[in-house]
Amino acid sequence: MKSTSIITVAATVFLFVNCKHEIVSKGGNSSGGNGNGNNPPVITITCSADTVYFGNIILPLITSGCAMSGCHDATTHREGLVLNSYAGIMNIVTTGNAAGSKLYQVINTTNPGDIMPPPPHQPFSASDKAAIQKWINQGAKNNQCNGGCDTTVFTYSAVVMPLMNTYCKGCHNPASLGGGVDLSTYAGVKAAAGSGRLLGSIKQATGYKPMPQGESKLADCQIRQIEKWIQAGTPNN
Repeated sequence: MKSTSIITVAATVFLFVNCKHEIVSKGGNSSGGNGNGNNPPVITITCSADTVYFGNIILPLITSGCAMSGCHDATTHREGLVLNSYAGIMNIVTTGNAAGSKLYQVINTTNPGDIMPPPPHQPFSASDKAAIQKWINQGAKNNQCNGGCDTTVFTYSAVVMPLMNTYCKGCHNPASLGGGVDLSTYAGVKAAAGSGRLLGSIKQATGYKPMPQGESKLADCQIRQIEKWIQAGTPNN
């Protein structure tokens, strides 16, 4: 489904504007990294199904769910934490030991005063927690991968929902309706897709608020998968 033929800039300015991130490069900055000043370079390799990659999965999850305005962004830095880079995130990670890492502890605690993201924001899903746990136990590497995307696969359950959960849901859920848009449910994603806003924003087209906000543009393959899902009629498949 293509976007409507006439979309004013004024209307699109209000799409996805209520959630702000301040993001540095995916390689982090010059300090941090286990709190000792070490910040290893990004390792980019071909994707493996057995590996969780920081740049592809972990950074978008933490950025969306934790490095929001008023939380752990560079401006607010609650508890002295800025969680928008590898270096910052590694300050609450014990390499190879998820159970001993503060990051993993706070996303799993049942204490409403300690859990991250805090209520009323939606908690990380079981699959998100599992990915963070696996990444830490695999050595919490500053890695990312190329490939592993197949444009012949474009179902909602296998592609669209995971992408929304990783890159978008932290800012676009009932507790944090950035731009009045909810991307935490099928109905919300379908509505955004039907209006043309979803595709316009992830393509970073003129007149649309570029998404993910403050981060790199989604890979062309990922954008094509979402586009093909929309063209297929946005099925809940």
